[in-house]
Amino acid sequence: MTTQTTAPETPSAPVAGRTSGALGMPAPVARALATGGGVLSVVSTFLAWTWTSEFPGDLTVYGYPGGLQVLVLIAGALTALFGLSSYGVKGLTGLTPAGGDGALRFASLAAFGTAWYTVIAISSTLGGVVNLEPGGYLAAAASLIAVLGAHTLPFERPEPDPLDPDESAWEHIKHRLAHGWQTVKASYAGGTPRPVGALPSYAEILIIVAILALGLTVFTYGIGTSYDELFIGFLITAGFGFAALNKAGLVAQASQITARHQNITMVGAFVAAALFPFTQTDDQYATVGVYILIFATVALGLNIVVGLAGLLDLGYVAFLGVGAYAAALVSGSPSSPFDVHFPFWAAVLVGAAASLVFGVLIGAPTLRLRGDYLAIVTLGFGEIFRITANNLDGTSGPDLTNGSNGIASIPNLDILGFDFGAQHDVGGFTIGRFANYFFLMLIITAVVVLVFRRSGDSRIGRAWVAIREDETAALAMGINGFRVKLIAFAVGASLAGLAGTVQAHVTYTVTPEQYLFAGPIPPNSAFLLAAVVLGGMGTISGPLIGASLLFLIPNKLQFLGDYQLLAFGVALILLMRFRPEGLIPNRRRQLEFHEEAEAPAVLTKAGA
Repeated sequence: MTTQTTAPETPSAPVAGRTSGALGMPAPVARALATGGGVLSVVSTFLAWTWTSEFPGDLTVYGYPGGLQVLVLIAGALTALFGLSSYGVKGLTGLTPAGGDGALRFASLAAFGTAWYTVIAISSTLGGVVNLEPGGYLAAAASLIAVLGAHTLPFERPEPDPLDPDESAWEHIKHRLAHGWQTVKASYAGGTPRPVGALPSYAEILIIVAILALGLTVFTYGIGTSYDELFIGFLITAGFGFAALNKAGLVAQASQITARHQNITMVGAFVAAALFPFTQTDDQYATVGVYILIFATVALGLNIVVGLAGLLDLGYVAFLGVGAYAAALVSGSPSSPFDVHFPFWAAVLVGAAASLVFGVLIGAPTLRLRGDYLAIVTLGFGEIFRITANNLDGTSGPDLTNGSNGIASIPNLDILGFDFGAQHDVGGFTIGRFANYFFLMLIITAVVVLVFRRSGDSRIGRAWVAIREDETAALAMGINGFRVKLIAFAVGASLAGLAGTVQAHVTYTVTPEQYLFAGPIPPNSAFLLAAVVLGGMGTISGPLIGASLLFLIPNKLQFLGDYQLLAFGVALILLMRFRPEGLIPNRRRQLEFHEEAEAPAVLTKAGA
């Protein structure tokens, strides 16, 4: 007996495998609405959105966008440009090398989300929609028209799996939901971007400079958002805007160009970062910048352990604490039991060496464990370090760390007569204390990047990757797994200690409570591991970007109070659901999560 497994055709439903839109609107009309909505969104930003300046950003001015209007202007311009590119307008077709419809949908979501968030915020803050001026109404209507038009464009619908009539009703519901989700993903899918042809070297270098300048501008704008509504709008615009650029194929083409000039790109990135303090009028955001660099440097060290060697370390922040305490003890602080004051280069060596020794001492007896067992042991080490530092107060144990009070009054660094605690005038710009430490931390970050890159490309780096992929197979091929893992543990620990030596001088005080497993304020072990996974394990830029986001976003979401970690956790869950390989994954890891992706012709030694 045969069983019918094909679903009966429904004449009113869109036919799978054919191109059709969500509402059945003709494609020319939908494209015109999306493009026109983007243009009108741009126009609306030059009108007043409210009558009073009580709402932050002063949206009462005609002819000059301000505050959240600037973000809507950018999102609307992207929507209009992608719409015109999809028409094949000469000079704009290069904006969508992978097709324009997916990019148009995400760009319209950026305009819609930011515009409607602003309108709702104005109504909520000022007491109703009556406080809106014509510009606010136009922005809401135009962005709605754009998003409706973009989402009614035709797309290739996936074929549904056949239904088995013998299955339960719940199985049928799950089947329909799964097919609906596949249809949604297909509507946002982009094509394969065409490869970038060979350009003159100077042209490609200019493109790299433009990319880095854009990145510096976006970061500076985000870190300098002066009120909560503007930062949330920035997140909406930046998130959907980046997705639009990615679907358009521009991100892939930019990656191709930067891959041809890796050394130039890396040097240019550090130059762009060094320009950040000169974009600030005071030392306020340089404070955030130096803490981001400390966090990012430690995350990059953890990336050697987790990303390259595949060892799950849940107590890594303890190595940062060892380096910080070691540097504080020889800093000349009055709270230190040692009456010594080492120069910075010696303190750096002491901090890195102390962390390395602790890494070897902890790794030697434990690295024969694997998986969850190793994670539990490292978690225990992190807690033992914090508790021990608390007890070395002269009462519960020897007087070494001053207990919970920590080592305070750590003096500012003085390197070759340059006082890091004083302001300095450079080219007409005033560089404050935190900007001084920002430059120093940037140099240390460059050293850590160099170590990561060279070790990843070395013989030991290839052994780390082999251990990560299949330890049993690596051992069978003659790799000394214990020695290789111990080297990874020691190198990662010493890099964390290197960053800890600077952290001790930046914060003035080193206390045990700074080195928790988890907490609302990074760095802690949970945030460090999240930065590596979020950014992309096994890459250089991934943990740096992941650490920047994980430090900046909680710093800006403090207005949420007790709900801060809840919102942050939900965001991480969504990101891990829809992009589990991280923001900037290596190609090998991307293929693990997306088997349908085309396999690369060549993989680097670290899989990047």
